[in-house]
Amino acid sequence: MAERGCQRFVIRRATRDAMAFARILASVLLLVLILPASALADDDDAQRAWRGTRSGEFLPFARLAEIALGQFPGRIVEAELDDDDGRIIYEIKILQRNGRVLEVEIDARTGRILDVDEDD
Repeated sequence: MAERGCQRFVIRRATRDAMAFARILASVLLLVLILPASALADDDDAQRAWRGTRSGEFLPFARLAEIALGQFPGRIVEAELDDDDGRIIYEIKILQRNGRVLEVEIDARTGRILDVDEDD
């Protein structure tokens, strides 16, 4: 009788372990499917920025960063190229010394600061 109870325990444990493994495997597969799409989006932004800077359509990012940091000292922690109703902008996140993070929107063509928000 005790042997039968032990077998049930082993089967339940094996089933529970298999289910946990299946959940982990499903999560990993989902990440593998999602990550390439986001990597491609970042690659598209980089290529777009490179082409725009090379053609003279955009100011170099170094110049835009200099403009943003000149107004809002700190450290750039993130930057994203975006199309805002036909206007190409950079959204630049700046970590300030006081710990606040500002999101500065700057026109990629002119270097004009369009908007500043405190990031949540």
